[in-house]
Amino acid sequence: MAESSTRRRPKSALLVHGAGGGGWEWKVWRGVFDAAGIKAHAPDLQPSAGGLADTTLEEYAAQVGAALRELPRPRALVGASIGGLLAAMCASDADALVLVNPIPPSPWHAQLPQREWPDVVPWQRDARLTGTRRALPDSDDATALYAFRHWRDDSGAVMRAAQAGVMIAKPECPVLCIASRVDDDVPPALTQALALNWQASLLRVPAISHVGPLLGRGAAAVALQAVSWLSGR
Repeated sequence: MAESSTRRRPKSALLVHGAGGGGWEWKVWRGVFDAAGIKAHAPDLQPSAGGLADTTLEEYAAQVGAALRELPRPRALVGASIGGLLAAMCASDADALVLVNPIPPSPWHAQLPQREWPDVVPWQRDARLTGTRRALPDSDDATALYAFRHWRDDSGAVMRAAQAGVMIAKPECPVLCIASRVDDDVPPALTQALALNWQASLLRVPAISHVGPLLGRGAAAVALQAVSWLSGR
C-alpha cells in the first residue's frame, strides 16, 4: 500500500505565496514536501517592468502558469491567500490543486471585507514587529521576527482586481481547500462554500490566523495532511 501511495504522489509542486510575502513563507512546507519525495518550488512573484504600481493580477498569473509548466508531471499547484486565487486561475495546467485560505473568486469575493488599496501597498515600509506579532498569533517569536524583516510592498492593482472578483471555472483536477479556524481576512465560511461548490475536499485546521497554516506552530502538521491528501489523488 505504501508503494502504491508513493507512485500516485506528485513528482513536483509549485507553491505560490500571498500578497506582501514571498517564497520564504513556504519554508516549512517545502521541507515536508521534499521529505515526502515531492520537489517543491516556491519562487517570489516579480513586479512588472513598470514597477509594483503597474503590476496586474494577470501578470502574476502568467508567472505562475509559466513556472508550473516547467515542472515535471504529475505536479501539484499550491497557493495561499491571493496565491490561492492565482493557483485557481492556473488550475488547467495542474494535476492537483491545494488552496490555503484562498482569496475566493466570483461570486464569493463579494463577501470579503472591503478595503481601499493604494497603488503600492506599503506592507514593508509600514511593517512593525508589534503588528506582525498580532498578525501571527500562532507563530513563535523567531518566525514573527523573520516575517517582520521579510514582508514586501505589493501591487494595489492586484489587490483591487482580486477584491472586484475573478470568474474561474470549476477546476477539472482534484482540489483541496484548507481553512483556518480563525481568519479575519478570508472568513472560513467562504472557503467552505467554495469547496462545496467545487466538490473539493475541505480540511479545517486549528490555525488562528490567515497565514497560520504556513507560519504557525502547526504548519508542519498542516503540510503533512496536504501531502497525505496528494498521495491519494
